Amino acid sequence: MKHFLLILTLLACSSASFETLGQEVQDSARIYFRQGKSMVEPGLSGNKAALDSIVAKMNSSKSDMTLEKILVVGAASPEGSVRINRSLSQRRADSLFHYISLRAQLPDSLTDYEWVGRDWNGLYNMALADNELPYREDVLSLLGEIGTSISENGADTPVTLAKLKALHGGVPYRYMYTKMFPALRASKIYAIYSIRRMLDYIPGATAFELEPAVVGVVNPVAFAPKRERKPFYMSLSTNMLYDALALPNIGAEFYLGKNWSIAGNWIYGWWDNDNSHRYWRAYGGDIAVRKWFGRAAEEKPLTGHHLGIYAGAITYDFEMGGTGYMGGLPGRTLWDRCNFMGGIEYGYSLPVSKHINIDFTIGLGYLGGKYIKYVPDHDFYVWKATKNLRWFGPTKVEVSLVWLLGHDNYNRMKGCRK
Repeated sequence: MKHFLLILTLLACSSASFETLGQEVQDSARIYFRQGKSMVEPGLSGNKAALDSIVAKMNSSKSDMTLEKILVVGAASPEGSVRINRSLSQRRADSLFHYISLRAQLPDSLTDYEWVGRDWNGLYNMALADNELPYREDVLSLLGEIGTSISENGADTPVTLAKLKALHGGVPYRYMYTKMFPALRASKIYAIYSIRRMLDYIPGATAFELEPAVVGVVNPVAFAPKRERKPFYMSLSTNMLYDALALPNIGAEFYLGKNWSIAGNWIYGWWDNDNSHRYWRAYGGDIAVRKWFGRAAEEKPLTGHHLGIYAGAITYDFEMGGTGYMGGLPGRTLWDRCNFMGGIEYGYSLPVSKHINIDFTIGLGYLGGKYIKYVPDHDFYVWKATKNLRWFGPTKVEVSLVWLLGHDNYNRMKGCRK
């Protein structure tokens, strides 16, 4: 117990020195999350007021302060596995930074992260302050042992939570789960500003200077009004299934806002070998409107699940020395020369690196039009039949390599910061 109290004292001292260093001013916001979730929700537990306040200060153009450091601390309540809560605290920290950076243009170079995982320290402090906690002394003693074990072994283990759940038949655990755990499902962002003052004009002197208690060199250019740059999300892609069939293709997608996007694809392959009567030809394209949803889509546009509707047109000429098939009627109007398709699609865009996703999409709908069957005969091609195509089923399949482009359009993965 003494060891744990010593650890708490050291943590408190380090936090105090961090918040009151010299002439620095510290601002912070504590943001709450739903159980097991990492998406920032402004409407939850007063989050909006805290977010608006810290963003407003970051966006203010006060000439006597400059942003020096940002610390984002992610945490989770103790229920759940060590691995899941460690990952959850990381995602919460990333989500909080991303949310605020979109609104305050935070520089990554000044940002540090801390991932608490299961917040035993926070639980101990809350138990210490709650005189109504059942079996309070026994709970504090056990939490002290847990803290000592973690400090000595260097890692949290599943045994710690099991002991707490078993204490006095789970009565104190159920109390803490209801009364304390919701407050531990939170992350915190700290913004550190250095105070500056204007000097009387002296020829040859710098116009601004840090207060004597703050150590550092100040670049006056940093106080020029910062030109805000809004996020912009788009992507380029290629369907690797078409690539494997020797059909070059390219796609582009633009984020419209509010989790909506518009995407277009085009293929063009015109391979032939007249001597062998071999033709491998296709060109056409489609356009889709998509709605993105799910946790990943809320944290970053053009990522995660998407549903959409699409429409497109394609013409083709496939013949490998035998019977050939040509989509549409040559020499006619545009409507006659193509087959047309449309339907609904579902997909998932999976981040694999900082600027690369793999998008899996399948579309179900209708493909219709006319096509011609023919056979080669020496230097001629003999028409056999004109048929109507009416197909209901899969009309679109994509496994696309996606390149993310635009300002702030990158995956916030471990080791993939700006």
